[in-house]
Amino acid sequence: MAFCTKCGATVAENAAFCPACGTSQTLTSTGPLPTPVGSAAQSQMSENVTGALCYVLGWLTGLIFYFIDKRPFVRFHAAQSIVVFGGIHVILFALGAFFGLSWLTGGYVGFSFGFGLYRLIDLAAFILWILLMIKAYQGQRFRVPVAADLAENIFGQS
Repeated sequence: MAFCTKCGATVAENAAFCPACGTSQTLTSTGPLPTPVGSAAQSQMSENVTGALCYVLGWLTGLIFYFIDKRPFVRFHAAQSIVVFGGIHVILFALGAFFGLSWLTGGYVGFSFGFGLYRLIDLAAFILWILLMIKAYQGQRFRVPVAADLAENIFGQS
């Protein structure tokens, strides 16, 4: 069995031209299929899938994809993920520490207010997480108003 030297399609043993691409078949190969041009680019995930994956584990996957993928669309979503979910992580940690300390000192009212605020921010972060993954998967550069500008200032133009 012979294969086209350009596109890898199967050709007859003594065919002069490839039936698929029309390339002259003066040198036919009976070995494995040749690697088509551009196959390295085809082995990468598409930008929209990679952009959505930047948000899966919050700032952690944003950090990973920021360093391993150099495409502008992916770097934008990775940088935005780092800033948005890293910032939310710091805010929730600070709220937990502050209002947790007020509970230890006997301030139950401050603790219950802090717990409610903590859960409200947590719910908003969950909704934002889902929204950002959907928008990235749809191929859109959805910008979180303050965070996208901050990400561009910190990480440069993505």
